Amino acid sequence: MLTQDAVEIADPTTRAPRDRGRGRLLHPAYVAGLLASDLLATAIAFAAAYALLVRTNERAALTQPPLVAYSGSLLVLLVVLAITFALSRLYIPRRDPSLLDTLGAVAQAVTIANVVALAVGAFWSRGVDLPRFVLVWSWGLSILLIWLGRSGLHAVLAQLRRRGWDEARVLIVGAGDAGQILRAKIDAAPALGYRVVGFLDEPSAAAPASDLPVLGTPSELSRLVREQGIDEVLVALPSLSHQQIVELVGQCARERVNVKVFPDFFQIMTSEATASELGGLPLLRIRDVALRGWNRALKRAVDVALSVALLVLAAPLLMLLALLVKLSSPGGPVFYAQERLGLDGRPFQLVKFRSMRVDAEAGTGPVMARPDDTRTTPLGAFMRRLSLDELPQLVNVLVGEMSLVGPRPERPHFVQQFARAIPRYADRHQEKAGMTGWAQVNGLRGQTSIEERTRYDLFYVEHWSLLFDLKILLKTLGTVFRDRNAY
Repeated sequence: MLTQDAVEIADPTTRAPRDRGRGRLLHPAYVAGLLASDLLATAIAFAAAYALLVRTNERAALTQPPLVAYSGSLLVLLVVLAITFALSRLYIPRRDPSLLDTLGAVAQAVTIANVVALAVGAFWSRGVDLPRFVLVWSWGLSILLIWLGRSGLHAVLAQLRRRGWDEARVLIVGAGDAGQILRAKIDAAPALGYRVVGFLDEPSAAAPASDLPVLGTPSELSRLVREQGIDEVLVALPSLSHQQIVELVGQCARERVNVKVFPDFFQIMTSEATASELGGLPLLRIRDVALRGWNRALKRAVDVALSVALLVLAAPLLMLLALLVKLSSPGGPVFYAQERLGLDGRPFQLVKFRSMRVDAEAGTGPVMARPDDTRTTPLGAFMRRLSLDELPQLVNVLVGEMSLVGPRPERPHFVQQFARAIPRYADRHQEKAGMTGWAQVNGLRGQTSIEERTRYDLFYVEHWSLLFDLKILLKTLGTVFRDRNAY
């Protein structure tokens, strides 16, 4: 999906985007490559686990049957794995797979395949039992090798899409702010292979601030899909009624194109919903977003464990940075405490390494940092570029004022401004403030859109899970060295 809060409408009559030109045979070749890579990685992992056993265990080297004796078990595993991956929809080409999401999906499917293959293979073994050492190492290695193989194939496909292969023509319904956000996301990600051909909007709508034309009105969707050869429709028009959205989805189903709906985030939040019923009447049960009970205790336990471990591991670096701050800027303190608002809007003192002059806001009052900020010391600019000045906040996490992951805390002065201008901005404070967050790992820090940053923060609040926190922490490691908005 293009953004984390777009909603894809599934319909049994829809199909994958239609390939054209140079991309016509790309999807079958890509799927065949995935299958071959998965099976090869599994076979290599199996053989490597066996080799590791006989090389590290002298008794096993003498008593273990040769590798060929396990060929039946390996064949069963390969067949079951291919079927499991297919049922898990891992052979359906996607334009935007996150590498971390792919790793999670692969780990889940490999685990299921190994359990099923073990049960099925028990009837085929004929007295040749697989050692538990081989089972465990083969499982772990296959997850890693399959993920690496898929990551490599995806990188190749992304490069081909950058060069015009497998292009998907996109039509955006709505030329306003939401539509322009989608257009900007597409333009910023050429590896997805999308090309926006234009917008649809109501006749009374203001002219869009875009170089792309408004091709017609939403009622003309079917005709324009056929005329323009559209592969995917993105609906980003908050003024549409429920009935109009249903009609648009129906038109897309009849024209056999994919459709995704980008909601007005501040009016119809994409809360996680599950099916329910009341006396046979189907209902949607909206997830309770507040962290409480075991979930809150679990998140706190992870925060304490990781903050202690990181403080111990980073102690030499913390001492070195403290010494450098004092030597490079002897006229002020090493640490800088600043009031921020956290859980339920309660104030706390956020601790950072001082990266600016002591009198940085003496003449201006509270202002946000900006690129090439003259108030920043040379060492401070380096620390802020790599977010090293944030490391003392591990103490805030340890004492319970912050969490490792959550919406970034703002100063009271800015919170008052944003709360007046942005609907539901205060809902960010339903969770503890974090050292990193979903908005930050998506490049939304510094002088970026507060509205969009709030959108990502609210998505996190409504979709919290421990795995989501782990994903954000891993993505944080990858963004530290390439975040252009860190200043």
